[in-house]
Formats: sequence, structure tokens, C-alpha cells
Amino acid sequence: GNIREVDALAHIIRCFDDQNITHVNGNIDPVRDIETINTELLLADIESLENRIGNLEKKDRGGDKDAPKKLKLIDALIKNLNLGNLIKEAEFDEDENKYIREFQLLTNKETIYVCNTDEESITQQNGYIDLVEKYLKEKGLKKINISADIESQLSLLEISEQKEFLNTIGLEEPGLNKLIIEGYKALKLITFFTSGPKETKAWTIKKGSLAPQAAGKIHTDFEKGFIRAETISYNELNSIGNFIEAKDSGKLRSEGKEYIVKDGDIMNFRFNV
Repeated sequence: GNIREVDALAHIIRCFDDQNITHVNGNIDPVRDIETINTELLLADIESLENRIGNLEKKDRGGDKDAPKKLKLIDALIKNLNLGNLIKEAEFDEDENKYIREFQLLTNKETIYVCNTDEESITQQNGYIDLVEKYLKEKGLKKINISADIESQLSLLEISEQKEFLNTIGLEEPGLNKLIIEGYKALKLITFFTSGPKETKAWTIKKGSLAPQAAGKIHTDFEKGFIRAETISYNELNSIGNFIEAKDSGKLRSEGKEYIVKDGDIMNFRFNV
């Protein structure tokens, strides 16, 4: 029930040997583990859809205009699930997608596949990770590699010590950073920044948001009275040096209400109170 409330799933797959950590099935087989979880999600979705049928049939008899459409869709979804197909792998029209979102199906959620490996395999893939990569590639999916053991060790270190530790094992950044980035992609989120003399803040919004919507993330008055947004990308500002030089060189743009905010934009909003 709790999982149905989330927008994306992270599927952690064991990809390491350790005699001290037993596997419930007695041996390591990451592809089998993926399929086991997917089967459980499929069965849960079938049960959830079947439980909706009785109530929808009553609504259909009562003249509900959406009920027959939903019943027809549920029949198709159950048939698809019984064939072992995840809902997110199929294509539906706009109305069907609206109903599917309402159903909160587990197999329709974006999934991040995370190979949990040992320290030795984090920089060079082992055979288990190769199996996962091949399996997911055939389905047009990707994975990331993380060592929970390394992440656990990092969490015990001071920030100043973490970089040195990462260097010793040949990593540029913690695996958690990769997971956050993939999480943002799965959730279709981006980050924009506001920057002033006292502080710089990061704000998270949906990809495709317009400038007034981004302004509303800071305060509803900003969206209501939006005039324009002085905008520059982080990479541009970083290469130029500061806002004054950016403005003098014409790199600081004035964007209106139809501007689609891009990941990494730095924005200064102008608005009427």
C-alpha cells in the first residue's frame, strides 16, 4: 500500500558474493531476483485491478460514463499482466493513461535498477553486473552500480575525509550522487537556482515548467505578479565569472512567461506585488 503512493521505485539487486550474508534462495542470481520482484508486482497489480471491477460494474449500471471505459481498460491490463508484461512497457492513449495513473499500478512506475556490489567490483564490473546489464539492455533499460558497504563507510567520515577515501578506491564521487541524479531523471525533475548577496538556493521543479511556475515555487506572489526572469545557465556564469560581466556581455537573458526553465538555470525574478 505504501509503495503505491510513490512516483518511482529503486530496485536494489544483489551483485556480490559473501559467505557471511546468506541469500534467501541459497545462491546469487540477480536476473532471477529481478524477475521475482517483477512477478510479485505483476500479481499485486492483477489483484488490485480485479478488486476494482465490482465497484465499477455498479457504477456502470448507475450510468457512470467513465465506468465502461475503465472496465474495458482493466480487462486489457489484466490480460497484459498475465502475459508477464509490465504496464509501463505498453503504450496507451491520453484517456487510458489518466485512468492508469488513477489505478496507481506498481508496474507502471519508473524504476531505477541499482546493482549493489562489493568494493572490488565497483570500478570494474563483475559477472553478476554483466548479467544484469545484458538483461536490462534487451529491454531498453539501464542500471547504476553502487556499493552499500562503501556508502556506509562514507557516512561515518567527515566531508574532508570522504574525498580522500574515494580517491583510494578509484571513485570520483559517492554512489549516492548517482542515485540522486537517476532519481531526478525518473521523476522528471530539474533544479534551478536563485542567487543573491547573502545566499544561493536550489529549487526543484518538474521538467517542462514555465518561468512563472518556477517563481511560484519560491512564493505564490512571485507567480501571480510575474513580469520576467533574468536568466543565465550555471555553466555560462561559471565560465564568465560573475553577474556584472555576464550582463555586460549580453549573456544575462530576459525571459518571459512562456520560457521553459532548463536544468541549471540561475534566475532572478521580477514581479509586481
